Amino acid sequence: MPTKSTPAGDHTELVYKCRLPLSTQTLTFLTGLLSAHLRKIGSRWRKRPAGRIAVIVLAALRHDQRLADLAGGNDISRTTVDRWLKEMIELLAARAPRLERVLAKNAREGGSVVLLDGSLIPTQRRAGTPMRRRWSAKHKRHGLLVIGLTDLQGRLLWTSTARPARGSEITACRHDDLVGRLREAGLAAIADLGFVGMDDDMGDPAVITGCKKPKGKKLPLAKKLVNQLIAAERAVCEHAFAHLKNWRVLTRLRLDVRWATRLVRALMILNQHEIAH
Repeated sequence: MPTKSTPAGDHTELVYKCRLPLSTQTLTFLTGLLSAHLRKIGSRWRKRPAGRIAVIVLAALRHDQRLADLAGGNDISRTTVDRWLKEMIELLAARAPRLERVLAKNAREGGSVVLLDGSLIPTQRRAGTPMRRRWSAKHKRHGLLVIGLTDLQGRLLWTSTARPARGSEITACRHDDLVGRLREAGLAAIADLGFVGMDDDMGDPAVITGCKKPKGKKLPLAKKLVNQLIAAERAVCEHAFAHLKNWRVLTRLRLDVRWATRLVRALMILNQHEIAH
């Protein structure tokens, strides 16, 4: 039986609308940031106005829309959307503060404790040796590990460089000398059981964790209560990472992994602005 490879009937591209669950203040902020950048570099013309570019970028980040689909719906090329996306990520990531400034500001404002946690950013699985370093035995999937600090209200303050998930959370923290910088700022961090052993100073620890259950034994009641108190304090930290992952582009990273650190920091800035309004 003969087959036809051409579409039946009149073939036209269909375009649909989709709501972005973001505030108009976030769109205004992003539009203003792009407009200022265009004036700075002397760019006199773009295929779409700054406000429309901001909407396209937000759609790519929030809903993880395929760039080719966004391009087709806006009568532009995929490479143009890719260029706009990376341009906005660069602008936002440049506003992310450095670790020492975050800790110093928290100390100046009277803070004594920050919350510490790590999160996996899943990546696509590809063949090759580099993928072995991204395999997380804890999560049983490929990804990148990001360490984050939040305040006691659950506001994400700082995120680390995205590193291969094969390494532990403690190893990632040691890359940034987190314990030393906490001591310099006069602060302590509350963390989960994954960070047990990170700080060797038992008398005055810079990283406060719960108690692990001894093998073959029960955990004493007093230590159980300590774990419950720490878990209650850390709940807002878990919520902060959950809010960050509302940006579905982090569901499975399809960008080049070299952009992962800048992407996470850019989304942190957008989240801070969204929560503030």
